[in-house]
Amino acid sequence: MSKVRVRFAPSPTGFFHIGSARTALFNWLYARHTGGTFVLRIEDTDLARNTPESLECLMHGMKWLGLNWDEGPEVGGPYGPYFQSQRGDIYKEYLDKVLASGHAYEKEGAIWLKVSPEPQVINDAIRGRIERREDKDFVIARSNGLPVFHFVNVVDDIAMEITHVIRGEDHISNTSKHIEIFRAFDIEPPVYAHIPLILKSTGPGKMSKRDQGSLVEEYERRHFLPEALRNYLCLLGWSPKDDREILPIEEIIELFDLSGINKANARFDEKKLDHINAEYIRKLSIDDLASLARPLLIEAGLLTEKDGDDYLKEVLTISQEKMRSIENLPEFLGYFFKDDYSINEAAMEKILKQGKPQRRLQEILHALGDQEDFSESALEAMVKDLCAQNNVSPKDYIMPTRLAVSGQDVGPAFYSLLRVLGKEKVLARVARFIALCE
Repeated sequence: MSKVRVRFAPSPTGFFHIGSARTALFNWLYARHTGGTFVLRIEDTDLARNTPESLECLMHGMKWLGLNWDEGPEVGGPYGPYFQSQRGDIYKEYLDKVLASGHAYEKEGAIWLKVSPEPQVINDAIRGRIERREDKDFVIARSNGLPVFHFVNVVDDIAMEITHVIRGEDHISNTSKHIEIFRAFDIEPPVYAHIPLILKSTGPGKMSKRDQGSLVEEYERRHFLPEALRNYLCLLGWSPKDDREILPIEEIIELFDLSGINKANARFDEKKLDHINAEYIRKLSIDDLASLARPLLIEAGLLTEKDGDDYLKEVLTISQEKMRSIENLPEFLGYFFKDDYSINEAAMEKILKQGKPQRRLQEILHALGDQEDFSESALEAMVKDLCAQNNVSPKDYIMPTRLAVSGQDVGPAFYSLLRVLGKEKVLARVARFIALCE
């Protein structure tokens, strides 16, 4: 078998849709798995709908996801994609060939392909045998001389020596036309592999560009990690067969094959994507996490450009395990950087229902004031001593104190929280909260 060559051939007519990204990803994975070549080909012959902004959005999204292509004109470095709008001479050459061979003819200024009488058999690598018939001749070049999508698609696949066409199942209806064109040139068609559709999160139907969560740039804007989104897209129609969901891309490349792609449509599940993204956040180095968090905290007014990273990294170190997203870090971490944080009303109500917390808070405030060692172990020992002296549980001190110093009833480990905030802040916040309770 010749070396695998696959292509992703989008039209730059809108934003970068999740379904298009998944198609690009599956082609890229198969090329990497087989040691083949991944070609990016822009189908930009629809001049009325194509825009430079859409092209930039598409190429930026692919680079953001790490889907680098392997060849093309050397523009835009290291390779620009191929553009159909720049390949008119090639299409003219092939139109002349098919006319000369007698497989096409002119009628009313257009060029029509003669279809064969027998049905076309598609041995789909995912769906098995599919049989389709073209009932009548069809146009391959309009009366204005411009070739149609089906013709240029096949000519490019021939000229670029594409061995496998991996695309959405909604293209199955086009495939018999494409095979007819291959046969007209007496060229064996590539292997076709039609991947399942992506269904919207709720309700019937394919996920469209109008559905929430359907655009790649939305996830970049919301500070999702590209590795997490890429990992999730791998699971939309493919799985490693061992119930794992989070795998390094190197392992996915090793495991990925067309035989592992499902026939059934895949339903988009943003909750699962959120979970995978949170897992990737927890695996980041503190330096990488700080570089992502810093600009958001500066934008929110919680840090300044002059502030160093030492305190930020301490905050991130104790908070990372509980993080769910990057986009919500200003709200999640705000109390570390400002004193005018809000108090969770439900948590406050719960604390007050259990009796007045002032007594426990006064006791811990006094003990903290006397505490010179603010290490976690020393603070834990201090609370244990208070519990023994007053015959209460640690939670009687921890719950109201956490709420007092952070405004929240959940967060980092309690003693780590006190240590990082520091004695001065903790004392001031507990005293203020006592007054609020009264």
